[in-house]
Amino acid sequence: RPDMAIARQVLCLSAFLSLPHARSEPLRYSVAEEGESGSVVGNVAEDAGLAPAQLSARRARLASEDGRQHFRLERGTGRLVLAERLDREELCGQAATCTLPFELVLANPLQFLRVEVAVEDINDHAPVFPEDQVTFKILETSNPGSRFPLEGARDLDIGSNSIQAYSISPENEYFIVSFGSRRNGDKYVELVLQKQLDREEEGDMHFSLISTDGGVPPKSGITQVHIVVLDVNDNYPVFTQERYIGKVLENAPEGSVVLRVVAADLDAGSNGDISYQFSQAMSQSDPAFVIDTMTGEIKLTKPLDFEAAEKYELSVRATDGGGLSALCKVLVEVVDVNDNAPELVVSSFSSPLPENTLPGTVVALFAVRDRDAGANGKISCALEDQLSFSLRPAYKNYYELVTVSTLDREETAQYILSVVAADGGSPSLTTTQTFTVDISDVNDNAPVFSQTLYTMYVRENNVPTVLVGAVSAADADVGPNAKVTYSLVPAHPTEQPPCSCISVNSENGDVFVLRPLDYEQLKQIEILVRASDAGSPALSANVTVHLVVVDENDNAPLVLYPSQDSNPPSSELVPMSAEAGYLVTKVVAVDADSGQNSWLSYHLLRATDPGLFVVGVQSGEVRLRRPVTERDAVKQKLVVLVRDNGQPSLSATASLGVLLLRDYSDMQITHSSLATEDEGDSLTMYLIISLVFVSLLFFTSMAAFVALKVCKRKELKDGHVLYGAGNLQSDLADVAAAGTLPHPYCYEISLTTGSGNSDFKFLKPILPSLPPQHCTMGRGTDDEQDFPSGPITVEDVAPAEAGMLSAEQFS
Repeated sequence: RPDMAIARQVLCLSAFLSLPHARSEPLRYSVAEEGESGSVVGNVAEDAGLAPAQLSARRARLASEDGRQHFRLERGTGRLVLAERLDREELCGQAATCTLPFELVLANPLQFLRVEVAVEDINDHAPVFPEDQVTFKILETSNPGSRFPLEGARDLDIGSNSIQAYSISPENEYFIVSFGSRRNGDKYVELVLQKQLDREEEGDMHFSLISTDGGVPPKSGITQVHIVVLDVNDNYPVFTQERYIGKVLENAPEGSVVLRVVAADLDAGSNGDISYQFSQAMSQSDPAFVIDTMTGEIKLTKPLDFEAAEKYELSVRATDGGGLSALCKVLVEVVDVNDNAPELVVSSFSSPLPENTLPGTVVALFAVRDRDAGANGKISCALEDQLSFSLRPAYKNYYELVTVSTLDREETAQYILSVVAADGGSPSLTTTQTFTVDISDVNDNAPVFSQTLYTMYVRENNVPTVLVGAVSAADADVGPNAKVTYSLVPAHPTEQPPCSCISVNSENGDVFVLRPLDYEQLKQIEILVRASDAGSPALSANVTVHLVVVDENDNAPLVLYPSQDSNPPSSELVPMSAEAGYLVTKVVAVDADSGQNSWLSYHLLRATDPGLFVVGVQSGEVRLRRPVTERDAVKQKLVVLVRDNGQPSLSATASLGVLLLRDYSDMQITHSSLATEDEGDSLTMYLIISLVFVSLLFFTSMAAFVALKVCKRKELKDGHVLYGAGNLQSDLADVAAAGTLPHPYCYEISLTTGSGNSDFKFLKPILPSLPPQHCTMGRGTDDEQDFPSGPITVEDVAPAEAGMLSAEQFS
């Protein structure tokens, strides 16, 4: 987009203006070739004014354009040493000087120091002739001073170590050697004829041509020269040019004609026929070319590579039919074609990168190069659309990949940066270098709970260590920075420690209740749970957990009114004139539970007259169901059942008394009668105990009486004794005196409701052995008892017991 492009240009301009300046003058050193690996070149730290400790602190490193590391930097000492054996001829060929440039790169802040190491030549190569033997055919009529060109020897060394002299051995009177350089810089070696040849005197000559360099000690090369003296052919071939120059594209196909050499010979016939050929050395060392022996056309045998060799020097010999020959030089210049894409050589690259890296941090340093020449080798670099990183030129053909904004690993954990290098050829060639920058985590994110408030529930009377829920927090960081642990903390620093009845699992956030809870004592608890990560320093977050105690129906209703502690229970007064719906009283009860467990309902459980009263189910109000009548008892006793709505339901009862009154005087009488009734109740208890005792005594007496009767019947049967009426009466008298009655006597007891006194009411005993007129008994306590004068009455038998128990209590 246009706005992004403008922003990127402004950013690159500002980055370029802020570049650290490279040292204006490079550090120069020299080292002899073929030195051993580890040899000291110089002390870079000392010469650059840096302490050795700074080299390590600033992460000093060496960077070269071609990526080859010929030298090594010792950070501890600051010395520059050889990393490998150097061969000047391999590195620089025949160049007059051989300098290996590279940069010393320092970080924090970024700084470049140019270093140049000159590789000095040593005499490690001897001169070498291209041919072991050279044959010349020379006319005997050749004039002294005639020159015969030779293919000179080659020495890979330079300067004083290169070829310095040529000589003939053994020396002869016919030839000398002449050597030197022409105006165009080409070197030549020629045999110069000193004396007229005579074929009849000496038709063949042999001698050695020696080439000597200037090394110490000097080295030499030898080739054999064979001279054949001819007697007819008197003209030598002559090339139209001393030096031919041809140009060919490096991508020219095989068989392409580079150029044509032409030589002429003034002789006629076969002596004027010329053939062309490369020198023996050329044909062996440069198989890329071939020459047509007849036409002199030089053609390609394979495609050339400008990057391998920019030019070729060839020697072409033209020989006529008589054996005379001439030499010429051919220079083939290879024209560059844009066939090499740019190269990126990464010197340093930092990954992973901490997410708190400051803007402007150098992520990568790299150099770009192109083996092509001219516009084909001119490179431009660009970073594909990326807002967090940028490219800026550093030094010469070096570029820096730097951050331009803050990074956030949680937003982007990895950046894939593509740097595109394009040359200036047509069409342009490009190379893409991908940098994968991983962002390492920094503990910059606190744990985050999944909820802002947690509400958990636990039933009261829970079992110990019951799980009631869990809190959960997530941390956007990774690794130890994302490991979350949970703990309980006070809501405020000044507060007491959290409730000891709550615990949280530090690993998974499970919340436990450690002991049983009572809803009636503790209805809810608020605790603060802290989630902390394992970063350094650790980050944390807090969340409130609201623990609600759920009520269970573990409390029965409590009756507040009427009070059940009074003895006798309180009584409500109701006038006899009250109509249906009259409010007698209201039962008030509460339940310590909550919710539906505390919803109370009221029910009439028992009443003296159930049809007289009704109780409101929800209100507990006791009202008259119908008007009071004269037939209703004055004293009414009610039992009201109070029941809650829990599962299972719990209940309580409320007892109350109701007095039906005509006027206020009845209220006083009733209160006195109630007191008497209370005393009568105590007496009733004693009478019941006495009755039980008398009953036991009665059954015992009856058992004894039956046993006695059986014995007497047996005696009567044996002795024929019969008892008369007088005996029976006496027996009854005896029984009455003893306080017991015989078994045949039966009692019918009538009881009076509400009586303050207890009376026996007797019925006629059932006596099978006596006539009915012998025992009569009237009903009611006031009836007269009519007995014959002879028999004993029941009153006589048990006068004491007749007044002890009321008939109602006895039944």
